[in-house]
Amino acid sequence: MKVYGIAIADRANDGRILAAAFDLTSFNYFQRSSIQEFMNFFIKTITERTQPGQRQRVEEQETYVGYVYTRTDSLTGVIITDSEYQQRAAFSILSKVLEEFSSRYGRSQWATLTPAMAEKGYPELKEHLVKFQDPHAADPLLRVQRDLDETKVVLHKTMESLLNRGEKLDDLVQRSDQLSSMSKSFYTSAKKTNSCCG
Repeated sequence: MKVYGIAIADRANDGRILAAAFDLTSFNYFQRSSIQEFMNFFIKTITERTQPGQRQRVEEQETYVGYVYTRTDSLTGVIITDSEYQQRAAFSILSKVLEEFSSRYGRSQWATLTPAMAEKGYPELKEHLVKFQDPHAADPLLRVQRDLDETKVVLHKTMESLLNRGEKLDDLVQRSDQLSSMSKSFYTSAKKTNSCCG
């Protein structure tokens, strides 16, 4: 699972990008500028086509997915991931990023804000890009689900070892039953032997 970029744009201002952070290290060095140009175009386009209050998932060539959320004030968040990234985590990230950004920059500042200015004033966007490479960091419910899955694996292993131990206990019980019948015969024969002598 991979996050390639997170961006914040203003839908009311032709989808203008206000802040963005990209991780293009998985691409060839000479292709990175073209890929970033394409991602900027993609961000602007889906920002313009997403109505206020709406969330969308847009697939590109079945390899890349853009998640977009436009708030009612036209502030839009876009996250570009691979196709394996979980939707729930992507929308959680967008809500968090948009909330942080709007608390830092008021609507009146959006018209003059550039991505370079936002990079200095909102460095957490790059930190989020790194942190949220793991979708479990973004969504507590996914974290709980992962913990449950791990617990389930441990429980299955424990059950298997208990069953193996149970089989061994069954063998012991069977042997004790055999011993007990052998003990009874020994007791009976010893009693007979002792009664004739005594």
